[in-house]
Formats: sequence, C-alpha cells, structure tokens
Amino acid sequence: MSRHPVVKWAQRSDQVYITVELPDAKNVKLMLEPEGRFIFSATKDDVPYQVEIDLFDKVNVKESKYSIGVRNIAYVIKKEEKKWWSRLIKQEGKPPVFIKVDWDKWVDEEDENEKGRSDFDDMDFSTTKSKKKKKRKKQSLVNQLLRKLKLECLGKSRS
Repeated sequence: MSRHPVVKWAQRSDQVYITVELPDAKNVKLMLEPEGRFIFSATKDDVPYQVEIDLFDKVNVKESKYSIGVRNIAYVIKKEEKKWWSRLIKQEGKPPVFIKVDWDKWVDEEDENEKGRSDFDDMDFSTTKSKKKKKRKKQSLVNQLLRKLKLECLGKSRS
C-alpha cells in the first residue's frame, strides 16, 4: 500500500502551483492530463508514495512545466481558461488531509495585479538562478529601507 506525500498548492488566474514535498524521492513519475488529472508516484527508502488528483478544471499540458529537486517536486500548471478556481480538486467538501495551501506562494485574487508575478516569471527550472535573483532582490530592498531609515533619523525626508 502506498502513502501520500504532502501536496501544497497555490494559484493565479492563469496557473496553479503544486509542490509535492518528498525529500530524496527516487523513481519519480509525473503525469498531467488535459482534463485535469494529476498523477504522481515515487519511492523513498523503498516505501511507495502516490497521489492521484482530479483538478478543478482543464489544463494546458504543453505549457505546464515541472522541476524535480532534492527536497520537493514543483509543478507549474497552466490553466486552460484564465480564471480563479474555488478549490484545487473537483470533489466538493473537505479536501484530503495531505493537500494543503502553500501560503508562501499564495496571492489573493484582488492582490494578483499588485504583487505581480515576479516570483514565478523568472523561475528557471534547470538551474538555481532564480534563488540568486531573489536574494539580490531582498538585499536591494533591505538597502533601500536602511537608506530611508538613515534619512529619517537625520531629519531629512525624501518625498
């Protein structure tokens, strides 16, 4: 009998982000079907793990992409129609316990345009460049904040 790994998800109007948390996964198999069926299987320490989810709506398989990492498996799924889903899975009611919201990636519908998509647009699934860009971006924001605080402490304000 197989186990279920933790599956985290977040969305934008045009994409769904699924992260399967299974460190050191071996023999990873992923399948995504246009009608919205997502299938994952792998082993860890000779224990089989499997997830089969019927997503809320249809998806564009050709424009979707994934990355198999050491700690997790990330899948960026392109929605067939640009609209917000009320939930990840077709099944109504309480979702399975292994499906959780990915609050690190979550953006509310009304905030989508404000925050933009910069966290995901520059993702390169073949290298770690996106992590370096995020680090530089954070350092830049910290430097801006420190400059602003220094000016305020000196009684000078930038308006």
